[in-house]
Amino acid sequence: MVLDALARADRYAALHPAFAQAFAFLATADLDGLPTGRNAIDGDAMFVMLDRQEGRGREGARLEAHRRYIDIQYTVRGDEEIGWTPLSSCGAPDGGFDEKKDIGFFRDAPAAWVRVPRGSFAVFFPEDAHAPLAGRGLLVKAIVKIAV
Repeated sequence: MVLDALARADRYAALHPAFAQAFAFLATADLDGLPTGRNAIDGDAMFVMLDRQEGRGREGARLEAHRRYIDIQYTVRGDEEIGWTPLSSCGAPDGGFDEKKDIGFFRDAPAAWVRVPRGSFAVFFPEDAHAPLAGRGLLVKAIVKIAV
């Protein structure tokens, strides 16, 4: 997991060949003008999900993990909080893994909570279980999905 401000995203471009493009997109796109849901960047290799909804608080956030995609979760508006724990520590699956949607949920509690304020991002790799939308109030987020 990585947590930082978008202004310092260039430090992380070497972690994946598509990160520079993803961070450039977040820095230059009119995110408020994009519709909620999936928006194309580079086909299935990279796309962005725009999410506009009320935060669930820690008690309503569920741990999830992905196998095919890395998440860059960027807070456009609001004050997001996301739970994190290593996937290897998760021992209580909450249903089966949905291959089509590339998501599995867990009943485990996060090991840590991180604040992801406006203008900041968190990167979650397939080995990172994360519990998004734990903030309160209206959250507007851009989640760039990058194929592993």
